[in-house]
Amino acid sequence: MMTRRRALQTTALLTAAATAPVAFGQPDVVPKQKQTLISTAPAPFKLPPLPYAVDALEPHLDARTMEIHHDRHHQAYVDNLNKAVAEFPEMGKEPVEVLLMNLNSAVPEKVRAAIRNHGGGHYNHSLFWQTMKKDGGGEPKGELKKSLDKFDGGFDGFKKAFGDMAGKVFGSGWVWLVMMPDKSLGVTARPNQDSPISDKSGGKTIVPLLGLDVWEHAYYLKYQNKRADYVAAWWNVVNWDFVAERFARRG
Repeated sequence: MMTRRRALQTTALLTAAATAPVAFGQPDVVPKQKQTLISTAPAPFKLPPLPYAVDALEPHLDARTMEIHHDRHHQAYVDNLNKAVAEFPEMGKEPVEVLLMNLNSAVPEKVRAAIRNHGGGHYNHSLFWQTMKKDGGGEPKGELKKSLDKFDGGFDGFKKAFGDMAGKVFGSGWVWLVMMPDKSLGVTARPNQDSPISDKSGGKTIVPLLGLDVWEHAYYLKYQNKRADYVAAWWNVVNWDFVAERFARRG
């Protein structure tokens, strides 16, 4: 018969065994001095939330595309950007636009391509979400409208130039309305995730005001290969108030 002391000892052993950590796939527990600690430091760059519901831009931009575009594609750029700066912690303390503005002068060559691609993807998309809104579209007002009217053909001429350039982007890239250092406006395109903010004119930064993502993942579920239809629909969600504020404070 088991004594009371023996019963207590057995209970203690069973409890210890039930709560002990299990090392799956390892014959023995790794000695403490050989364990590798995983850093719990927060990643410096974060995925910003959409400023509206995923279905807010329906029917022009469908909810499923917005969900995949934001939650998967943009998140991947953020994750890979954090991996790129992990070896250079000081870079993680800078806003991503600062890294991109100094891409060719201050970013180590070892990670320059990664910052261009993934930092550009993070920056471009962060701006992209803000330049759209529910019940957007129409025309801008004030000083921005006056500046856009200087395009050949006025505001409609600007939209045509922008759309034509979007159609000519080969493969993946972006089309941008940019502000030059002399405050004039222009339309330009960049491949992949290159951003105009990495370029300079007369030693001064070019400021992207409004960008359109023409990678296929931005529109293919709804528009398939009809990029022109996607561009035409996108004008209906442009947040001109945000663009005008950005123009007023010169980026």
